[in-house]
Order: sequence, then C-alpha cells, then structure tokens
Amino acid sequence: MNMKNLDINKNFEFIQNNTFEGERPLFKSSYIDLYKCKFTQGESAVKESNYIKSHSCDFSSKYLFWHCDNLLIEESYFAEGGRASIWYSSNISLEDSKIDSPKIFRDAKDISIINCELNTNETLWDCENVKITNTNFIGDYILFHSKNIEVENFKLDGNYSFQHTKNATFRNIEIKSKDAFWNSEDVTVYDSVINGEYLGWYSKNLKFVNCKIAGTQPLCYAENLVLENCEMIDTDLAFEYSTLDAQITTSIDSVKNPISGNITALEIKELILDDEKTDLDNLKIITKK
Repeated sequence: MNMKNLDINKNFEFIQNNTFEGERPLFKSSYIDLYKCKFTQGESAVKESNYIKSHSCDFSSKYLFWHCDNLLIEESYFAEGGRASIWYSSNISLEDSKIDSPKIFRDAKDISIINCELNTNETLWDCENVKITNTNFIGDYILFHSKNIEVENFKLDGNYSFQHTKNATFRNIEIKSKDAFWNSEDVTVYDSVINGEYLGWYSKNLKFVNCKIAGTQPLCYAENLVLENCEMIDTDLAFEYSTLDAQITTSIDSVKNPISGNITALEIKELILDDEKTDLDNLKIITKK
C-alpha cells in the first residue's frame, strides 16, 4: 500500500496479541503495526490516528477507525457488533478480509478493497475514489451517493445498489439487485450479468456493453441510455420514457413508450406506443426476426 507522506525514517511500533477494550484505547496513535490483536467491547478504539497497519486482527468494538488516514488492514475480521467501523477516513486498503459489520464505510475516500467477503448493509455511502477487486458482497444499499468508482470481478446479492453513483466503471460483475443504478450518472458496465427488477431508472449517461440483463421494467426514465451488444432476458415494459441507443441481440418481451432514439433487437414481442410523450419522428425501431 502507498501510504501518503510516509516518514520512512520513522519505525512502526509492533503490537502483538493484545486485547483492547473500553473508550479510545489507541486514540491519536501513529505508526503502529497491529498483529493478532482483538478489539472487544468499547468505542472509537483507534480514532484520530494515522499510519496504522493491521494483520490478522479481530474487530468487535464500534466506531473503530474514525478520522484516520493511511490504513492498511489485511486478513482481518470485522464482527457484526463492530458497526460503523471506518468513517471520515482516507487512504484505506482492505485486503483478504471478512466483514460482517454493518455500515463499515461512510464519508471516506481513496479506498481499495481486494479479495474480501462483505456481508453488510448501507456501506460505502458518500465515498469517493473507491476501487473494488475480486470481492463478493451481500447486503443492501452499497455505494449510495458515491463517486469515482472502479469495480472489477465482483459479485453482489443485495438490493438498491449503486444508487446516485457518479463517474463509475464496472467490469465483469454479476449482481442480483432490485433498483440498481437508480439516479446514477456517467456509469459504464462491461461484460457483466445484471439480474433484478427496475434497473437503472432515472439514470443519466448509463451504458452497458456486452452485458446480459434480466428482470421486469428495466431502464425507464433514463436519459442518454446506451446498450451495445447486450442480451435482455425476461425483460418486459422496458425503456418507458427513456432516450436511448440500444443494440440488443435477443428478443425483448415488451417495450413501452420510449421517448426517442434507436432500438435494434432480434424481436420485440409486444411494442406499446400509446403515449403523447413518445416522439415518433425521432424514434427508430428495427427488428431482425
């Protein structure tokens, strides 16, 4: 991990096999290296700290790393009781770890998550500069209102994901998520499988490339929606009140009142154009079958 402004002449204090509890046991610590330590009952254990390494530690206390900078956490475990662990912090690397605590990240920036298993709700809210790689996630409301995001090799089972995200790229993800990408802006998804109801409503500049999309009523109220070489499986009432350019390689069960743009598909089993908002002069639909 690249710890910003690291003083290479300063040694880390090595702390091994210790148990910490109570209020603020390591408050305002700097340059400490924790190994096989336990954080049990208590709050704000490492608050207002800087340059912290953690390896093979167990975290069960609340509000652990608040207002901290330069955190490297490896092969560690955040238990369910250790809620709201990393808030208002920056330059954080979480690697090869398991998280069962809710709301682990909030109002944080410069975050890297690699090879992790997360089972947590309402996390990564109002965060920026987030990179997630080779990670599985279970839970609702991930990355709400966050920006500058890169996600690759990622699996998700949870609803209301990626809402109000801005400037994000997703590659090789597999998600099962109701209401994903709502109100998102400038988001591109490559080579992925998206399964869930009401995908991408109220989005702006949402783009899917080489993706498989399934679920009822996808991609409505979307502005400047783009789909390139995508499959749509069991998708009905798609594209209502959207402006779009869609190249679909499969049949679509039904399309309802897109505003304008282009749709190319193998087949549209039911085409509904009965609303005055539909601009028929600027709507082009081509079916190959």
